[in-house]
Amino acid sequence: MGSANWYKIDNVSKVFLATAGNRDTRSFRLSCTLKEDVDPELLQQAVTSAIEDRPQVQVRIRRGFFWHYMEDTDIMPVVRQEDSRICPLLYVPSKTMLHYQVTYFGKRINLDMSHVLADGTGAMEFLNIIVLDYLRRKYPGGLEDITVHSGASEGDLSQDSYRQFFGSKNLSHGPARRKAYHPGGLKLPYDQLQFFEICMPTSQILPRAKELKVSLTSYLGALWMLAIRDEMPPRKRNLPVTISLPVNLRNYYPSNTARNFFNSVNVTHVFDGDISLEELAPEFDASLKSQLTEENVKKQMDSFETMEYVFPVRLVPLFIKQRVVRHFTNKSNRKVTMTFSNMGVQKPPKPLGELIENYSGFCSTNSIFSTMFGYGDRLTLGVSSAYANTGVVKNLVRFLSASGVDITVCATEVIK
Repeated sequence: MGSANWYKIDNVSKVFLATAGNRDTRSFRLSCTLKEDVDPELLQQAVTSAIEDRPQVQVRIRRGFFWHYMEDTDIMPVVRQEDSRICPLLYVPSKTMLHYQVTYFGKRINLDMSHVLADGTGAMEFLNIIVLDYLRRKYPGGLEDITVHSGASEGDLSQDSYRQFFGSKNLSHGPARRKAYHPGGLKLPYDQLQFFEICMPTSQILPRAKELKVSLTSYLGALWMLAIRDEMPPRKRNLPVTISLPVNLRNYYPSNTARNFFNSVNVTHVFDGDISLEELAPEFDASLKSQLTEENVKKQMDSFETMEYVFPVRLVPLFIKQRVVRHFTNKSNRKVTMTFSNMGVQKPPKPLGELIENYSGFCSTNSIFSTMFGYGDRLTLGVSSAYANTGVVKNLVRFLSASGVDITVCATEVIK
């Protein structure tokens, strides 16, 4: 390749690169299930076409002396039938590779992507571009007038919006947080993860959240807390249960970036007395809302982004920086019990939606991570767990079933 363009890596991606491992690969999967089996040849054509719309994914991560950076690559994506793990390791320093892959199985199209390239919102748009292009090829003439992407310029799509909107020079840190409870027990062998897909009708669960005057995120977040509480040994009940919730910052700032632009807020509860769902859900909701004011989001982000500008940090070689980043990330992870990411309600244009059965997704983790997707009357939770014990997931399913919600659960097999 001639003179390749190169791009700086945003601060969140630096953390992902420093902490990726064989279990928590720092990658995620988004899936779109169609109403009939996928044609691999048409899917290959659609992916080849979609990367012209999103050249930001056609990059290779390289190691510099002070930081990683990305440069354009002419490696082409090859679509294949899914035959390996969900959320694979998509960055290996010694390997020449793309940092995303598209696979299919039956009716499902999967996009696995390294979190260094994008967050869920940016990747969701890329998946929808692929799906639309595929269905246009499958049904010529029917989907010509619709579009699923923002129409943003290449510059806007590649923008490091953290740098654009944050980073005042005053270093402030959020309130100090205590070490959180972590579901005990053995981790799965061989760096495996177990994946569960939990589906239910939105029309059955939404009224329960409305009854308690809370959002669906808060209702399910509180249920996750109770599911964790029921696995806690009594001697550990004094430890906080903390759920981390990623926030799409595009809802707060005028950004069309296809790269990472999210932050996380934490909701915490200490189970030092009896509490019902009716009491916990409003408490969860109030805590979440108070943190999602523009002022609080901005305050938290400025301290995070300013780290980049601390002079000594900039001059330290990469291998030392990575150790430091790893240390602080591990410290910070100890303060979180699980992550719960609401990907929102997916609303593709109607003619496209008529050909789509569902959306779902998973994220790699060292503990428990749940995504949530709404589509039509389906609510889908994609749960990944590093633990051999499946008690927390069983408790959640039991709570939902007991409240009269029709639940379907699929799980991957693991090697014992």
